[in-house]
Amino acid sequence: MSTYNKPGSKRPSYSSGSKPAGSNSRFSSRTSTSGPRTASRSTSTSSTPRSSFTGSKTSFSSRPTTRPGSKPFGRSPYKSGSSRPSSNRGGRGGKKSSFERIDVSRFISKATIVEKEEIYLPTHTFADFNIDPRLKAAIAHKQYIYPSPIQDKSIPHALEGRDILGIANTGTGKTAAFLIPIINKILLNNKETAIIIAPTRELALQIEKEFNEFAVGMKMWAVSCVGGAPIFAQIKNLRRGCNLVIGTPGRLLDLVKRGEIDLSTTRNVVLDEADRMLDMGFIDDITFLLEKTANDRQTFLFSATLPKPIEVLISRFTKDPVRVIVKTRDTSKNVEQDVVRVARGIDKIDVLCELLSNSAEFKKVIIFSEMKHAVEKLSNELVKRGFKANSIHGDKRHNERQRALKAFKEDQIDILVATDVAARGLDIPDVTHVINYEIPQTYDTYVHRIGRTGRASKKGVALTFVS
Repeated sequence: MSTYNKPGSKRPSYSSGSKPAGSNSRFSSRTSTSGPRTASRSTSTSSTPRSSFTGSKTSFSSRPTTRPGSKPFGRSPYKSGSSRPSSNRGGRGGKKSSFERIDVSRFISKATIVEKEEIYLPTHTFADFNIDPRLKAAIAHKQYIYPSPIQDKSIPHALEGRDILGIANTGTGKTAAFLIPIINKILLNNKETAIIIAPTRELALQIEKEFNEFAVGMKMWAVSCVGGAPIFAQIKNLRRGCNLVIGTPGRLLDLVKRGEIDLSTTRNVVLDEADRMLDMGFIDDITFLLEKTANDRQTFLFSATLPKPIEVLISRFTKDPVRVIVKTRDTSKNVEQDVVRVARGIDKIDVLCELLSNSAEFKKVIIFSEMKHAVEKLSNELVKRGFKANSIHGDKRHNERQRALKAFKEDQIDILVATDVAARGLDIPDVTHVINYEIPQTYDTYVHRIGRTGRASKKGVALTFVS
């Protein structure tokens, strides 16, 4: 636990390997902050509570101008002027009105070094699956040999046409678990169509990218339909014909209302990160879209948690789903979790900058904040102080968000300040630290945030600021 005391106290280093502020840093030089600060980090792992908190297109250069055959996604008789169900659109600015009470001690946990760990032994290899040889070749080209647990347990049932309910932590390979069966269906019948609904535009574009890697040379196409991007470009691509539509609930609903997407013959539906979409207030939009799909659809529903509204969707829109549960623990054993206590009278931004100056540890950092304007303000302040930072949040233009995310992935910047649009599903390699600039609204949110680090068996650190 790190504590920042009153000005004037002696300042030891944050940890034994840290550098003093002002030392050579990957984050570049920064303006010095006024007044000395004190930082010390405890090594205690006691489970005794310390305190408690109460808180209220992707372009396709190889795509032909015209395509043979009929357009699977054509215009719909559903008119744009028809009535739309009312919804609490949390995804468009809505916010939960209250906080969950979280014991701060839950934010403190040392990373576990496991010398011998039980390894999951898959029942199949990808070569064993009863899928088209072209798809097997594409999987082999990606150097995939053994499926992850969620893939191993769900793909055989999905290939039989069963509905799938997958409960698994983020980063467990859920995308391939639904893309492989759907692509195989399209190879068997090129009139098959699918709709994939994701909570954020970043996740939708990531799914599209993975689809393109699997489906290269197979003469099938996907169109991403996400908010913040030009809708008329998406309409143009939809009119050219495609097999998959991948998008966020609000934009998909708008396109259905305009008559640009006809879901009446769509027999494959995916809800990815379903619990996050419900948290964002998209329950009415999702229900509306599912009601428009074919009755004999195959449904894939993936979620990290199983709240009651998800159970309602399961009972209404799935038929005897195969439940695949591979979630074993809330937080990764590879993530060291701690809190940073900020004493009264100390400016929190100064504390943050002092930590970030330690380039030996803080190499690639995601900082989460609750409000869009706070994220932008914090990002601008970090840039002003000499750090290489950028931000993503719901009020930022689509192209700006994509540029910021690309720069972070390619190490052009070292700090990404974000709202929870970055907390789910995004695969960003080598994130060393996740910092919660404020205490998250719920513990589930905390779990998903810190899941951005400690991935692929690498060690990560999660720090939460508390007062």
